[in-house]
Amino acid sequence: MSHVPPGREDARELTPPGPPSEPVIAVDAMGGDYAPDEIVAGALAAQRQDGVTTLLTGPPARLRPVIARLGAVSELRIVPAEDVVGMGEGALAGFRRPRSSIAVACQLVRRGQASAVVSAGSTGAIVASARHRLLPLPGVPRPALAVLLPTHPKPTVLIDAGATADPKPEMLVQFGQLGVAYAQIALGIATPRVGLLTIGAEPGKGNALTRRAHELLAAEPQGGALPLNFVGNVEGGDLMAGAVDVIVTDGFTGNVALKTLEGAVRFAAGELRTVLTSTRTARLGAVLQRRGLRELGHRLEPETYGGAALLGLGGTAVIAHGASTARAVTAACALAANLTRGDITERIKERIGVSEQRRGTHFLRRER
Repeated sequence: MSHVPPGREDARELTPPGPPSEPVIAVDAMGGDYAPDEIVAGALAAQRQDGVTTLLTGPPARLRPVIARLGAVSELRIVPAEDVVGMGEGALAGFRRPRSSIAVACQLVRRGQASAVVSAGSTGAIVASARHRLLPLPGVPRPALAVLLPTHPKPTVLIDAGATADPKPEMLVQFGQLGVAYAQIALGIATPRVGLLTIGAEPGKGNALTRRAHELLAAEPQGGALPLNFVGNVEGGDLMAGAVDVIVTDGFTGNVALKTLEGAVRFAAGELRTVLTSTRTARLGAVLQRRGLRELGHRLEPETYGGAALLGLGGTAVIAHGASTARAVTAACALAANLTRGDITERIKERIGVSEQRRGTHFLRRER
């Protein structure tokens, strides 16, 4: 631990670290239904278990007591952010509040002092803040949210799950490239199969957006982009079939599909629980199958996957569920670190065929 001069006991909190050599995750400690307690505990677990460094952004007066209760005063660093975007606030708040905990976390990435952002706050505010501060990659006008669906034997990437509700057909092709880069790093699939979500397997099925997107996805790549392994359309019933590795759709459809699946899984889990506890014989059978049931529960639990990755910006952001516990935050930090180690931003640039440098940065004002 570095020496702190007398009278400057909080100096650790006022000076962000230098450029990271290993993954450094800026964690919005005030985002989420259970912030800051669960967020801080999850960040600490990620630091202890996964070998990453976590920076907590938020009001020091609210974070210090939580850190002290966890016995982590010498382990966790606070980067002050006195403003907090509420869970009920949307994109406008994320755009206009430069001193909020999510804005400061994004700025740490933009300045090169953190590798990625993790937040369980308002999705709209996170997307707006990240777009404004991390900036779009050249050739990627809109970002996309990539989530993992618990298919077997490997998860399936669904992109976009809610960042861009009204994309143009060309953007769906870019989403395919983002999803492929994500699948290569997060799932270890060398040549992911890409499918387009629509209302029929035939090429001509769907609305104007999906019909044109199908044509573009099936055509030769343009502008130096790498080819996609596009296998055609998939339907809603194929979401959990594992027929492809990356499912491309617009943010409106993807968000509806994701929430429908989450509701269906909760319903099925509740019904299964009722059946397994209804009789003595059923309870005995459940005991005999407890290992398989435990594995199934782990695979279907959203906290296992760490949240959604916001891709297409000049930095990585992972958005955890608003009701995230410490375990979910730890998983989100691990996902962010994995994407950082896999150099997801450079992988995306390579796939879409651009090599321009990131635009210039500006700096945070330090606390006086």
